[in-house]
Amino acid sequence: MISDFFFQIAGLKNIPRTGWKMKLNLQDSESVAEHSYMMSVVAMVMADLKNLNTEKILKMTILHDWAESKIGDFMPDEITIEKKTELEEYAMTELLDELPPAIKDNYFDIWNDYKENLSNEARFVHELDKLEMALQGKIYEKETDPEKIKPFLISAVEKIADDELKKILIEILEKNKFGVI
Repeated sequence: MISDFFFQIAGLKNIPRTGWKMKLNLQDSESVAEHSYMMSVVAMVMADLKNLNTEKILKMTILHDWAESKIGDFMPDEITIEKKTELEEYAMTELLDELPPAIKDNYFDIWNDYKENLSNEARFVHELDKLEMALQGKIYEKETDPEKIKPFLISAVEKIADDELKKILIEILEKNKFGVI
């Protein structure tokens, strides 16, 4: 039933982003839903500015972490890539089975494109994920030791290749903990 699907996805509001919680020892880290929402805001604005396929990018951004509603959020060192891929594929298949075939297949294809990094949109969304992480890291600088944030920011610098996203990343990184954010 579609309502079961909605309840399952709503659970993302209660799943903390594990990296922030574990590495920064925060009591109240952002949820997966909060991350997806902020990523969607950034995705919509940037896709429109760059005249990209905003609809596909938004769908990809919104559904990229849906599997976590069933399996939780894992840090890279907690589970092998192979095991995570297996769990996510099972979770997405189970989740999407609650939806009509007409949209189920489309959503699975978009999610698979993201996971396999197949299209320009998928590569862009992966970079947006890192940009949002850098933004959240700068927000957390107020609450924790900035040195603990550094690995997250370095990861964003290393993974973002798009020129416009790099410019925005530089703006984000230049904000200090006493700045606007």
